[in-house]
Amino acid sequence: MSVSAKESLILGLGKLVWLNLPALLCSFPAWSQQPIYQTAKSVLADSQKTHASAARQQHAEHQAGSISGKVVDQSGVDIAGAVVKLTREGQSSGLEVTTDEDGLFAFTNVAPGSFQLTISSPDLASQEFDGTVESGEAYVTPVIMLVISTQVTEVHVEGLTPEELADVQIKEEEKQRVFGVIPNFYVSYEPNAAPLTAKHKFALAWKSASDPVTLVGVGVLAGIGQAADRWGGYGQGAQGYAKRYGASYANVFAATFIGGAVMPSVLKQDPRYFYKGSGSKRSRILYAVASSVKCKGDNGHWQPNYSNIIGSFAGAGLQALYLPANDRRGSGFVVSSALIRLGETSLAGVLQEFVFSKVAPNRPRRSASQH
Repeated sequence: MSVSAKESLILGLGKLVWLNLPALLCSFPAWSQQPIYQTAKSVLADSQKTHASAARQQHAEHQAGSISGKVVDQSGVDIAGAVVKLTREGQSSGLEVTTDEDGLFAFTNVAPGSFQLTISSPDLASQEFDGTVESGEAYVTPVIMLVISTQVTEVHVEGLTPEELADVQIKEEEKQRVFGVIPNFYVSYEPNAAPLTAKHKFALAWKSASDPVTLVGVGVLAGIGQAADRWGGYGQGAQGYAKRYGASYANVFAATFIGGAVMPSVLKQDPRYFYKGSGSKRSRILYAVASSVKCKGDNGHWQPNYSNIIGSFAGAGLQALYLPANDRRGSGFVVSSALIRLGETSLAGVLQEFVFSKVAPNRPRRSASQH
């Protein structure tokens, strides 16, 4: 190839490159910008996904739940018409619903968080229940029991003598009745009650022994005894019932007066059961069982309950004098009957400690100061 031909070829190639250089330069930004655009697009998509996930999580955390439950009385009967109030932390007012005929209630669309329920019904003590409902949870409370409302009588007395103070306390105790009916005079809910005089002890014994409910109760016991042919020597019919009634009432009268008035007056002991109401269940049971052989003296100190022990044996001895011969077995009968009476006193103490205190509407609770 000649020199002129080579020069022409070189000039042609240079011209071709020169003409295409602007196109190459124009296309270069597109090459460099394409990865940046894709990266930005990917970051934006990830951000949108993150926001969507957070929104879904926030919605799940604030999803409304519900609260439901059942209200019954102390015998397990459903309470219809009880008012259930729902309040939230930091709120003074709340929502209210009433229970249906099956004692059921429910709150819907409840926001997650802690809550408090206040349940009330006429003549029954209100109850409160605290809990926490989670997001979307159908919260079901345990069965809520309402018990008979205890009427609390607070009497503040000043400047009274011990005897005058005892008068006030005895009058309040004479209002105590289990279920509002059965006499429950021989229990004090005041741990430091004023000591009783002999006059108080005999008056309390007579009040208990002559109460109409006591007389009716003796009649029921006599009827049950006749139906079971207890004390068969008395026979049947009206005469047999009258004898059983007389014997049953004699038992009650003797036990009340000998163990609750005569011996306590002679030995200066208090015949009442002093309600403990605190401490472990075991300590309260032991305290109640020991009440048959341990009592408080008129001096305020605990001592052996000689009044109840002697009264139990004396009552059993008197009983042996009028029961049919076939139903008494000499000294063995007296001992066994006395031990049974002591056991009944212990059982009565347990009932006073755990049962009667909850079903005595007029139970007094007093704060008294003496100068």
